[in-house]
Amino acid sequence: MFSRPFRKLGRSVLAASVISLGVMSLGAQTTAATPAPPAGPNPSRVDVFLGYSYFGAHGTVKPANIAYSSIDIGAIGSGAYYFNKYVGGEVSFAAHPDGKNDGLFIAAAGPIFRAPMQNFTLFAHGLVGAAKLGGPNNEGVFLYHEPYRWGPSLTAGGGMDYDLPFFNHRFGLRLFQADYVYVHESYGPYTPPPTGGVMGGRTNLGGAQLSTGLLVHFGHIVPPPPVLYACTASPMTAYPGDPITITGTATNLNPKKDATYTWTTDGGTIAGTSSTANVDTKTLSAGSYNAKGHVSQGIKVGQFADCVAPFTVKAFEPPTVTCSASPSSVRPGDSSTITASGVSPQNRPLTYSYSATSGSVSGSDATATLSTAGAGPGTITVTCNVVDDKGQTASATTSVDVSAPPAPPAPTTSALCSINFGRDKRRPARVDNEAKACLDDVALNLQRTSDAKVILTGNKAGNEKGGKLAAERAINTKAYLVTEKGIDPSRISVYTGSADDTTVTTTLVPAGATASDAGTPVDESAIKVQPRTARKHHKK
Repeated sequence: MFSRPFRKLGRSVLAASVISLGVMSLGAQTTAATPAPPAGPNPSRVDVFLGYSYFGAHGTVKPANIAYSSIDIGAIGSGAYYFNKYVGGEVSFAAHPDGKNDGLFIAAAGPIFRAPMQNFTLFAHGLVGAAKLGGPNNEGVFLYHEPYRWGPSLTAGGGMDYDLPFFNHRFGLRLFQADYVYVHESYGPYTPPPTGGVMGGRTNLGGAQLSTGLLVHFGHIVPPPPVLYACTASPMTAYPGDPITITGTATNLNPKKDATYTWTTDGGTIAGTSSTANVDTKTLSAGSYNAKGHVSQGIKVGQFADCVAPFTVKAFEPPTVTCSASPSSVRPGDSSTITASGVSPQNRPLTYSYSATSGSVSGSDATATLSTAGAGPGTITVTCNVVDDKGQTASATTSVDVSAPPAPPAPTTSALCSINFGRDKRRPARVDNEAKACLDDVALNLQRTSDAKVILTGNKAGNEKGGKLAAERAINTKAYLVTEKGIDPSRISVYTGSADDTTVTTTLVPAGATASDAGTPVDESAIKVQPRTARKHHKK
């Protein structure tokens, strides 16, 4: 009942062996890639083999002389541990289940010897163990079959392995293993029944056991490469107080063991218990220093290593500053924004201050304000100062031009209202009540600007009689402003004009202004003032 699965297993293993050999042969013919590293210098510590096995039986059960048949269905597995490059110990188990008329199971152990070469390994072994053997029968004549019994066995042989270039040579192919197997079995007293069954007897069975399959390699004979350790400082150059990180990189560590890291330094203090440490440089002066690392996985040579990471501490550099003004030209009393840009090479905190040759500066950060109040025209120099927390300073200047104030515009005269005298035909020079609104406004303007004056220009129409009518109109208007509005007469000038109408025009003359084309001055002593109120006449 075991024949079918073992037959399939045997065929699969043989197919894999043939395909692997074909790939190796094709690769050897068609590629010029770098050859795999030789297995000889550092062969494996443990080999595990699993494959197909054929047993060619040669022997009979005596005294019945019934012959055993070869078994072409079988599986074999073994494990070899090597003490050095050439010698080791091996345990093996082979299973050849019921064949045509027999079955065999062998468990054995013994020494194994190998000769590692480039990609190939030759080996030989001698094993002693026990075999479980059943049968045979002379099927077709009498149905005899001996039960399975355990007996001693001897195995001697050898073979050839090939290291496959996959997965860092983890796997190999057992091209062949050829062994001679001797088995002794005793089935008890010989008592042949007349028609079949168990007869008893004994056998000394010999046969060839041929095997092939796959190998798995574990470990190496040659000790692992020594631990290597390299470390670097980041940054390699720093200022006092700046942190420095030391990073160590260890290679060839045993992943199954924990590593211990220690650190020392010839400057400052260093802290770290892993592959990374930090150096405190606050107390260091300018100079060159070293951080030293140590990694260990044991006390044997090759299990520990040291590294050195140099670093440099630089002296603090003073800050720098630039200074600018916006705008750079102002009018007297205006302000300008002063901007200082300070830089510390080691990013130290900076404090700002300002001074000016004129005016005043307010502000204590990167921006300040220059006030030119009280400063005369000319150039003001502003000094921008920075100082870091180490007391190192820097200064820069900028200038602001204060322009001279523009000359005030010359005062000009302005025309006010005009008075019409054409309504009273009987008294054409009299200031009537309708003129009061205009003259009240004139008086108000004179009261507001105490240093201003007013010009009154009288005119007459061409069809009017009286040569002094224009002058009288101007004199009467002045009289109203002086007597009824209390205006200083010295602030009022009277003229006669050339306009062909019946008006008196009023012109306001601010201090410093000059009136042009006011007309002809009136000789006030030659003109009599006409009262505003009319004289009452009695009817006869």
